[in-house]
Parts: sequence; structure tokens; C-alpha cells
Amino acid sequence: MKNLILFIILLLFSFLNSSASCLRNTTSNKPSLNLPLPKKKNTISYIKVDSLVITRFFKVYPNLKKHKLDVLALYKKRNYHSVWFDKEGIIEFAHLLHSKVDQLEQEGLKSSFAYKDKVALIFNKQVTPTLTPTETELLLSTMFIFYAKKVYKGIDPEKIREIGWFIPPKNLSYTTLLQSLLTDPQSLEKDDNLLFGQYYKLRDVLKKYQQMEQNGDWNVIVKDSSIREYKLGDTSKTIAQIRQRLAITGDLKQDSKSNRYDEELLAGILNFKKRNGYKSDPLITSSHIQRLNIPIENYIKTIMVNMERCRWVAPELNKAPEYIIVNIPSFKLFFKRDGKTELESNIFVGSTMNETVIFSSMISHLVFSPYWNIPTSIVQSEIKTAMDGDKNYLIDNDMEWNKGRVRQKPGPKNPLGKVKFIFPSSNDIYLHDSPSTTLFESEYRAYSHGCININKAQELAYLILNNNPEWPVERIKKAMDGDKETTCYLKNKIPVHLGYFTTWVNDSGEISFFNDIYLRDDRLAELLFDNDSK
Repeated sequence: MKNLILFIILLLFSFLNSSASCLRNTTSNKPSLNLPLPKKKNTISYIKVDSLVITRFFKVYPNLKKHKLDVLALYKKRNYHSVWFDKEGIIEFAHLLHSKVDQLEQEGLKSSFAYKDKVALIFNKQVTPTLTPTETELLLSTMFIFYAKKVYKGIDPEKIREIGWFIPPKNLSYTTLLQSLLTDPQSLEKDDNLLFGQYYKLRDVLKKYQQMEQNGDWNVIVKDSSIREYKLGDTSKTIAQIRQRLAITGDLKQDSKSNRYDEELLAGILNFKKRNGYKSDPLITSSHIQRLNIPIENYIKTIMVNMERCRWVAPELNKAPEYIIVNIPSFKLFFKRDGKTELESNIFVGSTMNETVIFSSMISHLVFSPYWNIPTSIVQSEIKTAMDGDKNYLIDNDMEWNKGRVRQKPGPKNPLGKVKFIFPSSNDIYLHDSPSTTLFESEYRAYSHGCININKAQELAYLILNNNPEWPVERIKKAMDGDKETTCYLKNKIPVHLGYFTTWVNDSGEISFFNDIYLRDDRLAELLFDNDSK
């Protein structure tokens, strides 16, 4: 009997102890981001998060809160399954992403991830992990969103609009982007499906200029105050300094260290001038030396700013069989076909009072021998004043009234020339020919009211239509020389992008720098290098 009583007491004690232990476990209020995981040592086959876990994470990491909605949307699309773990642990792509975020300056950016030190511990094999798997999962996902916004999307368009600029809207699905990168992690290095191709060319040159800066050879060129300009055959210590600079920038293959302005240096000077939008002549003036003396850090900043502008361009442009790029600061137009430059032309752009806007569109038709429907603003500010002083002004200038507006007839006086290229534009902007051919020889060509005047507009029309059997050369020429408008609708619309690039890398890998004619670079740099701008 005593043994039975003793057994019952022991059983009761065991039950009470077990219940107390269970109660302690279930009533703990200690916050945790971790989720139940399989017990297999050092192996995680899955992590499943939910909206409550994500919300709790951003309370623990408040400096990442601006990414919360994007992280929630990302996991919702993935049914809240893990991104960064498989049965072996953290996936290899996470290591590559961490490396890219850790070297953002190579992407033309100066900001850093808010909790980069904690993320670094995840990949440090010498340190015992202190983060829970769920914390690790959500830190990596937030870091991905941070990287995608910075590199692939760019500055928030609202920030740009606040300073009076408009950039084309760009949609970016982080889920689609993530899946693409998980499928092909190496596309982080270069993928024209993700960014406009010019971005990667600028990134390659950025590395070279960053290396130049580290080398410390970018010395100030001292001009001889007694010499106004340098000609072929001149001798001066300044010549040797210019020679050294052109060897650094690649305009010269080598530095002979000669003080004499010889044929070898001339070749370098002409290449330098071509790259930087100057007239092709042998003179070296004070303005050229001033350009050469721009500090290397300024060039690096300019490259970074223009990499940001590349983020605004839809990458689909790379894949178009043919497209047109207009670069406002370089006063150039490029017609690309099958990835190659078929035509390069000088252009006029809007003056500083009539800035040409940045946008993308599709050329739908060409108009030969176009009328110029003169904008009301020009009629009010210019035409009416001229008419007040000359009653025959309209007749003498081949102008007429048409439905309450003034228009100029086709002909040699018409500023639209023989052809214009039409695409949807809320600003009533289009590309067109121009009879003012001599003005295209000027270095500075911001003359227009906002439209793009093309020096080789007629050649561009022939190129666009050269595979169209309905428009043989004879028909195009007749339409261009007509006294009535003739419209040619394109079977396949042609993408066109009007951009503002103060630096550009050509098909040969040479970089050019252009004057910031609308004074936009410094303001954009302020936004770009502000950590809170994205």
C-alpha cells in the first residue's frame, strides 16, 4: 500500500512539473522574429514569413521602414516563402548581392545600406551568427529592395518634378526583377534587359576615372601668361603638361614628354576636341586648357550623374530594331539600327528660355514639305509686332491665316525645311529639317523654340524609308520638293528618346563630355547623393 501511495505522489509531481514548464514556454512575452525551423543541424530547408513577422521586423529596424511596403508586396507575390535560404543555407546569389551593395560606388552611387554592419556579419564565417534566420531573411530582402531602387529605378520622379523637370515614368516589378536575377545572378554585372545599354558603358569608364584619381597624376596645367594660344610648332613647358594629360585620358597613345607642339600632339588635340564638342582646328586656347584643368573628381561626378539619367531610360529601347537618340547637351542625334549607328547628325535644341524637354515617344509618321503652324506664343511675341511695321509681312514671308492661326507655306523660307518627324508630345515638340545649314557649324547650338532642328533630316528620312517599297527614292524626293504637305505613315513606329547627357560613351568606348547648357548637373548631384532621395 505504501508503495502505491509513493508511486502516485511521484506521478503527480512529474505532471505538475511538466505543466509548469509548458506554462512558462507559452506565456513568454519576449519578442522574437524567429520561426519554427527543422531541427537538422546547420541546415534550413525553408523559412516562411507572414505580414505580422514583417511588421515586427521593421519595428526592430526602423531605419529601413521606407522599404516596408515593397518588402510586403514582394513576399505576398511569393506566397510568403523564403528567398534567401535553401536546404544548404544561404544561397549563393545573396553573397553576390552583398558584394554589389558593398561596392555601390562602382554603380555611380555614394550611399550605403543602413544596417550594412549587421549584414556583413551574415557573411563573416569567422563570427558566430547572432541574427535569427528570419532576421537574416528579411534583412537580405530589404537590402535587395534598397539595391534595386538605387541601381535599377533611380531617384523618385516626384523628387525630380519638385525642381521643375519631368522624366519619363518607369515601371519596375521587384518580384519580376528578383526572379530574373535568381535565374541568372550574373545579370547583376550586365544585362541590357535591366538597364539602358549606355549605363554599362559609363560604368566601365567610371572605373578608369576612379583609377586615374587614385593614381594622383591629374596635375594642374599651368598656362604661360605671355602666350594667348598655342599653334603647331610652338614650344613651351605647358605643351609638355598638355601632352601628359592627353596621354592619361587616352587621346594620346604615349607621353613623349616633348615640349614641342608636333604632329603627334596634334592628333591628340584633335581627338580631345572631337570628344568634347569643339571645332576641329589645331589651336589650343585658354578655354581648352580650362577644360583640361577641370578636376578629376568633377569628371567622376559627371559620369555618376549621367549613369542616373540612364536609369530613367526604358531598357526596351536597347532591343528595338531601330531607334533615335537625341542628346541635348551634345547637340547630336543618333539613328540606331540593329545596334549600330547608321546616322549621326548635328542638331539645334531649345534655348535656355525654351528648354527642350526630356521624354520618350514613338515616331508615327513623316510629313514632307510641311506647313509651319506657328505657335500662338510666337505669333503674339514676334509675328504681330512685325506685321504692325509691315503690312505685307505675311505675303513676303509665304505666310497665311488658316482657321484663325498663322501658318507658313512649304518652301525655302519655311524653318521646318523639307521634312518633319511626328510623335505624340504634350509639348508639341517634333524633329524637323532646317534651311539654316550654316548654323550647324557652330559649337553652341541652343537656338530653337524647343523643337529639334536636324542637319541631316533628309538623309534620316531616306534611311527610315529605305526598306519601304511604297516610298522609293524618287517619290520621297518629289514629296520633299512639293508645294503641298504629303504625309507618310510608318508601318512600324520608331522609338525616340530625347535625353540630357552631359557625358556619353560611343560605340568605340570613347567618352565625351559636354557643356551643361541648362545647368542641371549640380542640382541632380545633390538629389543623387542624398541618402534619403530614394
